[in-house]
Amino acid sequence: MDHFPIGLNTYCLRAMRWDDRKLLDYTAGLKLDAVFLQDSIDPGTNDPAHWREVKEQAASLGLHLETGTGASLPRTPDSLAASQKILRDAVRRATAMGSPIVRTLVASDRQHLPPGPPAQHIETMVKLLRSVRSEAMDAGVKFAIENHKDLLCWETRQLIETAGKEFVGSYLDTGNPVFVLEDPFYTVETLGPVAVTLHLRDSVVYETRGGVAVQWVPLGEGVVDFHAIVARARELCPQVYIYIKPITGRPPQIFPLWETDFWKQFPDSRAASLARFLALAKNGHPYEKEMVIEDVAGRSGIEPYAAALAYQQRDHMERSVAYAKKTLDLGVKWRA
Repeated sequence: MDHFPIGLNTYCLRAMRWDDRKLLDYTAGLKLDAVFLQDSIDPGTNDPAHWREVKEQAASLGLHLETGTGASLPRTPDSLAASQKILRDAVRRATAMGSPIVRTLVASDRQHLPPGPPAQHIETMVKLLRSVRSEAMDAGVKFAIENHKDLLCWETRQLIETAGKEFVGSYLDTGNPVFVLEDPFYTVETLGPVAVTLHLRDSVVYETRGGVAVQWVPLGEGVVDFHAIVARARELCPQVYIYIKPITGRPPQIFPLWETDFWKQFPDSRAASLARFLALAKNGHPYEKEMVIEDVAGRSGIEPYAAALAYQQRDHMERSVAYAKKTLDLGVKWRA
């Protein structure tokens, strides 16, 4: 294709409290090619009739649609059946909505992984995925494992290839790598060959007292080289839809890299990868534009902060979409 088709990830607009119909209408209004329904709050989320309605609306608007579910790693052997149900239900919903993939992830971050080394969690996740392989294959969908704040990118690739590339691929996200001390370009190089969907999110990464700070920002306003990433994606995964995914409004997170105990979280870190991350930080800087810091636990229900966050999410999405179109030359429909 001459240009990557683009869409938006609806999780970035969660403060708007829109139902699925409004989210699809908004996406079409931006002249985008696709929509990724993530963590929907629609009252009909679990209603098969609603799934059909979403599929029909997306088709009428000319939108490619992708969706999925959340974390699915069983925390204990007794919870395997519950995780299987999560994935089987997600396959049914995705298939009914017309999504070719089912997004899932291992865990929200390293702190939410159960006890044990990464290799153990990979083994458990492979067992889970293989146990529902037939459902995915019969439905003609692939599980898309998001590189979240849990595994390193080479571990996510190992998970995908061990489970089976015929029914598992990468939900490749450029925002999460900095939270596991990775340069996003390195993550794209590693997971691009197995990617089935690509989500762009920008970050600032910079040295600060005691370590390195990271923070998500609107697309094109951070330190990530998206020209290089898009060019590499064209070589490694030219078939994917690209989704714009600015998750903002959160404070910087500081990693105390010079504290010995910190590295207990990263026994699997590799020196070459860490060196690239540190180079990114050395050349980086804090975010220097205005941002409402409200997307934190215990504060999102307080007005007028909640209203400011809703305004900001829409503004940051539209700034990010404009950058993707005009600077990165992404998208198809808006050119007509």
